[in-house]
Amino acid sequence: MIGRTLIAFAALAVASAAGTAPHRPAQALKPQRGLASYYRATASGHATAAGKRPKPGALTAASKTLPLGTKAKVTNVETGKKVVVTVTDRGPFKNGRIVDVSPKAAERLGFKDDGVAPVKVQPLKVPAEK
Repeated sequence: MIGRTLIAFAALAVASAAGTAPHRPAQALKPQRGLASYYRATASGHATAAGKRPKPGALTAASKTLPLGTKAKVTNVETGKKVVVTVTDRGPFKNGRIVDVSPKAAERLGFKDDGVAPVKVQPLKVPAEK
């Protein structure tokens, strides 16, 4: 028993030294279904909730419920198109929407012209709480 504990501790120490951040299991957060829209990230010029300025062409999203830094797969349920985004901001603030994605993500999901689409959001990698 002590040997297993020491091995687990050593593995944790190696992972910490390698600079890998601990993550919570993504399974703890269930998939969400609802409407997605997209935001004009560069139009406001303001920093995101994560404290960084939006980058044109980034695959990012805003969510009211997913922790900042979460990697999530967003699927357009009408077309089956998928994209992996990183949650960097809070929102959307319009009723009935579960996620705002960047213009590049909306383009890849095939709804940039329409502005809104039904989606499924599946968390893949969730940062550990600090």
